[in-house]
Amino acid sequence: MVTTPGGAAVRQQPSWRRHMSNPLSPLAMLATSMQAQPGVYALLLGSGVSTSAGVPTGWGVVTELVRRVAAVEDPASIEDAASDPEKWWHDHHGEHLGYSSLLEALAPTPATRQGLLADFFEPSDEEREQRIKTPSRGHLAIAELVKRGSVKVIVTTNFDRLMEQALDAVGIAPQVIARPEAVNGMKPLAHAPATVIKVHGDYLDLGSRNTPAELDQYPEEWVTLLARVFDEYGLVVSGWSAEWDTALVRLIESTPNRRYPLYWDARSGKGANAQKLIAARSGQIIPAAGADELFNELSSALEALDRLAEPPLTTAMAVTRLKRYLPDPVRRIDLHDLVMEATDKVGEGVKNQPLSIDGLDAAILQEVLEAHREQSRQLCALLVAGVWHDLDGAHDRLWMDVLERLIEAGTTRRLGVPVQQVLEQARLYSALLVHTAVGVAATRRGRDPLLIKLATEVMGTVDMGTRIRLPACQIIHPYRVLDKESVNALPRWNGGSGWTYPLSHLLKADVRAIFEDLIPEASDYEDTFHGYEYRMSLLHENTNATYSGVYHAMPGEYVGERAWSWDDRNVPLAEIAFRDAGQRNSDWPWVRLLGGEAGYDQALIDHRGVLENFKYHNMR
Repeated sequence: MVTTPGGAAVRQQPSWRRHMSNPLSPLAMLATSMQAQPGVYALLLGSGVSTSAGVPTGWGVVTELVRRVAAVEDPASIEDAASDPEKWWHDHHGEHLGYSSLLEALAPTPATRQGLLADFFEPSDEEREQRIKTPSRGHLAIAELVKRGSVKVIVTTNFDRLMEQALDAVGIAPQVIARPEAVNGMKPLAHAPATVIKVHGDYLDLGSRNTPAELDQYPEEWVTLLARVFDEYGLVVSGWSAEWDTALVRLIESTPNRRYPLYWDARSGKGANAQKLIAARSGQIIPAAGADELFNELSSALEALDRLAEPPLTTAMAVTRLKRYLPDPVRRIDLHDLVMEATDKVGEGVKNQPLSIDGLDAAILQEVLEAHREQSRQLCALLVAGVWHDLDGAHDRLWMDVLERLIEAGTTRRLGVPVQQVLEQARLYSALLVHTAVGVAATRRGRDPLLIKLATEVMGTVDMGTRIRLPACQIIHPYRVLDKESVNALPRWNGGSGWTYPLSHLLKADVRAIFEDLIPEASDYEDTFHGYEYRMSLLHENTNATYSGVYHAMPGEYVGERAWSWDDRNVPLAEIAFRDAGQRNSDWPWVRLLGGEAGYDQALIDHRGVLENFKYHNMR
């Protein structure tokens, strides 16, 4: 125990613990090195990588074939054949058992050999459906490492072609070296996009190696090539026990250079030979259960490091990427990740917004709202560009998911935290800004179906004393998010007399910057914004008729900031444009929403009456 200057007793750590550092995770060491120096690590893959996919080892194939021969020639000795196939084969055929000699005896032509081995290495239709004998998660993760340039050389003892299939799936055509004689004509390792070295051959190749005698001595071509790999590259070993491949073990042991370290997955690195190699090369054991876990975790770690290394995207860069991803069906996941990453940043800002501030006044509220506006700016720009160019609605679900996530962030209860109502409401301002920006874009581009879906099909939960599900247009209704008097009191208006429709004016002003290039004329932007608000007023009334305890239409500047005349000459431009949009047919969504062609005109007339009533009360 030690005593602080204030007299408090504090337990002191033991001296040994104070001087002991926490060892760095081997996975972190490998990922950091790979990310900094892509291509300097080679992989050594053994049968454990493929057995998880349901593919037998080469020796497993030999054992099963000998067992089948025994079933025909001497059924009583099947168990002996299975337990010691080499002895059984020698006793019954008087010769050394080898993969090549066995295949040559059973299937002397390539066609018969392919048919014989198909059952072991090629999936049936049922197996393919169950993802048996198809590339495993480990194979696919390795292929992604090759695609990103982290790995260029793969040495494998496996006969199967799962690694090649996985590489083909990501668009990589590797050079495959499966016979020693191919070494002399191969492309240099540094110049090939990827090289797969199959040291035991291919399952259809009679030159395959599998017996202890075959594995004890490699041809000179293999020795030269592998010695170069083990000398010039770091090594990540998975699924290989080092128990049978004596020639390969000797090659690794004899490599003089230690430029880069060796890593080995814990599952296959337990044996005596593996431990000896690890100790000789100062290797590291990665605590992974197998290839699937090792390479997926490594791929995730590299992606995390990439994100740290990349500078934050500017809004212009993000929009450029979105435009590149938008029309490409292959980049749907990239598009999703780009948009959701921006969404999550906004969501974090929403969650971190304080719910109670001492001395809260109009100036502080303005800072809170401006913070939401600035943190939403990039997301709004992405969504507006997306909606503007995605005219066929292929990505509507993504824009809806964004709004749903922001609403969830702004309505999640924070128990035990003091709450000031105006700040609690402000948590939804980002969602309201995003919806407004998307809605203005949808209005301008004639994408009314999207506007309606965003307002009515995106749902969220608000408290209201009891948790209740409501559509988005009610959860982020401006009356729920903002207070008219508070908005009119914001210092940004420079002490003016105030706006008749302050919420409408605030939203129109805060979204304007997003459309400066798309709608450069101020009058065009104002007309489009009014058209959006008029449409939202219809949706507010429509959902008000369906749900209880919710808001009616919000009359905004589209009804006239200072005056409203009800003759046709002075009907708000937004309403004229809406009624004369040239889309008045049974398929237009507003016709369907407002009761069909028979009731459409009367619904608009009735809605004008609703707005007139609200305007009257607002102007008093």
